Amino acid sequence: QVQLVESGGGLVQPGGSLRLSCAASGRTFSFYGRGWFRQAPGKEREFVATINWGGGRTYLVDSVKDRFTISRDNAKNTVYLEMNSLKPEDTAVYYCAAGRKTSSSSYDYDYWGQGTQVTVSS
Repeated sequence: QVQLVESGGGLVQPGGSLRLSCAASGRTFSFYGRGWFRQAPGKEREFVATINWGGGRTYLVDSVKDRFTISRDNAKNTVYLEMNSLKPEDTAVYYCAAGRKTSSSSYDYDYWGQGTQVTVSS
């Protein structure tokens, strides 16, 4: 059985920072692409960031690429999303995912976490 568990969400003021973590258990994920998606109220789930198994290749959506960083620690089976200069429009439930390749498409991910709420508000 595969499990992904996110943590680190919360309420933060505009301009603040948060670090999300996603820990995997059940299988070795070193060779899987890992990604982050988010879903705001009333909107579809959207891609945020992805990273390859070695951590040397990342891709982030334009709206966050100058503010967010994705990284991974395969020894801990954990992927991180460092979020800086947060804006109210970043408010969403953030989901981590693991799949067979590095991709911006949700269809390429086989496993999903339960989500963690990020709220950016003053």
